[in-house]
Amino acid sequence: MVRVFAVSLVLSCLAAPAWAQPAQVQSTPVTAATPATISATKSVAKKPASKAKAAAKPSEQGNSGPCHFGVIPVVGDKLGVKKIGLTIFGNEYAETPIDSWGLDDLVVAKVRAAAGLGVGVRRIAYAKDSFAPFENPPAGLFRRPEDDLTAIVRRIVGSSNCEHYVVVTKYDGTFRGTNQAVRGVSIVSQGIGDLVRRTYLVTNAQVRIFDGQSFAIRKPSFSLESIVTSSFSGQRGLREIDNASFPMALSDVATNAKLRDEARNLLAETLDYSLLALFKE
Repeated sequence: MVRVFAVSLVLSCLAAPAWAQPAQVQSTPVTAATPATISATKSVAKKPASKAKAAAKPSEQGNSGPCHFGVIPVVGDKLGVKKIGLTIFGNEYAETPIDSWGLDDLVVAKVRAAAGLGVGVRRIAYAKDSFAPFENPPAGLFRRPEDDLTAIVRRIVGSSNCEHYVVVTKYDGTFRGTNQAVRGVSIVSQGIGDLVRRTYLVTNAQVRIFDGQSFAIRKPSFSLESIVTSSFSGQRGLREIDNASFPMALSDVATNAKLRDEARNLLAETLDYSLLALFKE
């Protein structure tokens, strides 16, 4: 008897929207529940939960509605590992994949936070080698990197129809007191031996905002190159870290949680500053 009453109560609740007007209220007779009735009731009860679960997928956030800012992050694929000695014979450079660190996801999150609530921000996907011509351009006279980048962005965005595109790329900066270039997110070991060696984490990331129609680049009131330069005097984009953080082998980098967190924190600091200045204009 309890089972019959419980099933009938569920059916009565599901039927509630159909008799919402008081003048049409009728009592519902209690009938015996059959296996088919119970099965149908369970099926109906499960459907709203399934729809709610599907609607909550993070991957779908920002992909519907108007797009005010399309984000193209190009900084989080590799870590530069640089050694700088007293002579050119002590200089070494290598790169290792760090996709698992989620640095490009961090870029998107920072743009969304800078844009503010109610502003449509969408991540723009691109093929892995799309920016190769910009990062490693072929030798030639009269080449303008900005033109190469604009052509790549035009091709990537296709019919995205965003009002603006925020493109965050690696930046090549000269390390202080040397002629050695440091690109993007890198770890640098400078000096010789353990007593006269110092280790730094660098986040050379450059932010550009393109107009969604003309693809003209918004000119900031400050030079991002100057930010990188000033960072080497202890301000932004560079942080001294423990010598033990420098990887003994490239294969150790991707799983180094401490180095990952330090890189994320420094990149977040760099982005907070540059995005704030750009979004104010």
